[in-house]
Amino acid sequence: MRTLDDIREEYEFLEGDERYRLLIELGRDLDDMPDALKTDATLVRGCSASVWVYPTAEGENLHFMADSNAAITKGIVALVIAAVQDRPASEVAAMDVKSALGPFNLESQLSSNRTQGIPNMISLVQEHASRIAG
Repeated sequence: MRTLDDIREEYEFLEGDERYRLLIELGRDLDDMPDALKTDATLVRGCSASVWVYPTAEGENLHFMADSNAAITKGIVALVIAAVQDRPASEVAAMDVKSALGPFNLESQLSSNRTQGIPNMISLVQEHASRIAG
């Protein structure tokens, strides 16, 4: 998975439909999430599409799997995951993920339908991180 900084550099260079294509591509690059992990416990509430996020711990670091049934939404969750992927759980729990995503200006780039679940995605990721960090 690319870093959030690398994604931002490319995103800033693009416009309109090209940004949508990048989001779709990011979603395709996510690790496959087995259907067995797509449960009520991993479901992100408040999203217009179905979104699942599942954390695993690799030593001190968290690694997330995620999926969505909508291509652009899957790309958005990929952005959220890029901000926190393979970082220590305690760092993720304390991180200002919303600010990290600020340069993408998603609220003005995408419909409110597509962005309404972002705070819930961030919240679920940080809840998992807090629980794992202990």
